[in-house]
Amino acid sequence: MRLKPFRLERYFAKHEFTAPFLLCSSDCESMPLKDLLALEPGAADRFGALWLGYTESAGHPELRRAIAALYERISADQVLVHTGAEEAIFNFMNVALNPGDHVIVHAPYYQSLGEVARSIGAHVAEWRGDAQRGWELDIDLLQAALTPRTKLVVVNFPHNPTGFLPEHELVRQLVSLSERHGFIIFSDEVYRGLELDPSDRLPALSDLSHRAVSLGVMSKTYGLAGLRIGWLATRNRHLFSELAAFKDYTTICNSAPSEFLATLALRKAGVIVERNLRIIHRNLDHLDAFFACHQDLFDWRRPRAGSVAFPALLQGTVERFCADLVKTSGVLLLPGTLYGKGLNAFRVGFGRNNVPEALERLKEHLRTSR
Repeated sequence: MRLKPFRLERYFAKHEFTAPFLLCSSDCESMPLKDLLALEPGAADRFGALWLGYTESAGHPELRRAIAALYERISADQVLVHTGAEEAIFNFMNVALNPGDHVIVHAPYYQSLGEVARSIGAHVAEWRGDAQRGWELDIDLLQAALTPRTKLVVVNFPHNPTGFLPEHELVRQLVSLSERHGFIIFSDEVYRGLELDPSDRLPALSDLSHRAVSLGVMSKTYGLAGLRIGWLATRNRHLFSELAAFKDYTTICNSAPSEFLATLALRKAGVIVERNLRIIHRNLDHLDAFFACHQDLFDWRRPRAGSVAFPALLQGTVERFCADLVKTSGVLLLPGTLYGKGLNAFRVGFGRNNVPEALERLKEHLRTSR
């Protein structure tokens, strides 16, 4: 296995902890440990008494029950806890794929969703959204791309980086294709729960199909990236068993403090998500106003879900624009070319409290650079 450098993560390694104004963060606003513990009486005392020995490889039973409650048809024994979403992606691809398999990935995509498959020897094709139609996916294009060797279709709803959320009908058509052609669906659902209109929320793919695997994490919707807790949910017993065995070669088990805190957070998920949605709604109003004043420079499409969007840059190259911005004003945006060639757009994140301040710095940069 030979993995190429992770372009996006190398970019963040260079800038994330030095740039004073992050305007491309994909997660929601986090919180201090004391605030999380304060959500439940007695939690701080229980946390202080926590035994720091090995944990169960599949995840603490209480945590798995809390995760299963996020789904309609998933039980606790169909949830496998991982150290973040990245380990879950890596393990799944290594279990599900063999050299020569054909994989189709919803594009543009977070690099590991395609790169790990490619490193295994799978052939990776893209199912690309249409930028001119709000990154809408065409199910007919997916059907035309299927081959007898198509083993896996990877989707990401709500989508990073575009914020695209399909209609329910497209998801039903995707499940129908899976049943007819026999491919697995790997569904990256790490932003599920951040729909601006709750009625737009899609069913989890693992609830809809035995052939699907749902990916979740504490980092995005819940803003608790420091816990490094992610999971896979599936009703495919054979695949689940193989995933559990493969994890013995990666982390084996998870952090006991992180599992305790993730369980607490999921019991209080309503409070945490409501807070994060308030931040998102407020920030989107600021972004709407900003882009309305700069329609000559940017093509802005307000997303329906998630905490990221992908406005196009209408003048100049996005690499130069982002490099100048962080160098002169300390504002970090993520150039779209990190997701693939020809994407003259940038990822903007709006799940954190610092967005208004960062936007003011961006406005000043635009005034002085013209």
